[in-house]
Amino acid sequence: MELEASFLTIAWFIALGILLPVVALTVGKWLRPNKPSSRKAITYESGVDPTGEGWVQFHVRYYLFALLFVIFDVETIFLYPWAVAYDSLRATLGIWVLYEMLIFIGLLVLGLAYAWKKKVLKWE
Repeated sequence: MELEASFLTIAWFIALGILLPVVALTVGKWLRPNKPSSRKAITYESGVDPTGEGWVQFHVRYYLFALLFVIFDVETIFLYPWAVAYDSLRATLGIWVLYEMLIFIGLLVLGLAYAWKKKVLKWE
């Protein structure tokens, strides 16, 4: 019975997670004014009329740096709750909690070493 209640709670969260954005976007589409014009279709450049071509190519290294930043930033988010709950987790699971996090950090270091070896972090 308790397991079914847990699944029902998860189903409610999934349904709300899908339903709320759909309802909000649909109601917003019905309520907002829609008066398209050629002036509104122009690309906005800080209040100045756009000049030149809008297509600009960026070097792939920008994307690699951004991707590495996001990866390590998300990993930091995973480390924080673990550190906060470490004492209570250690009381129930023992020293394995520490070993698990050392493996996790080791994989991060391995990924960083791989990026360093491939010279992804070197800006030229």
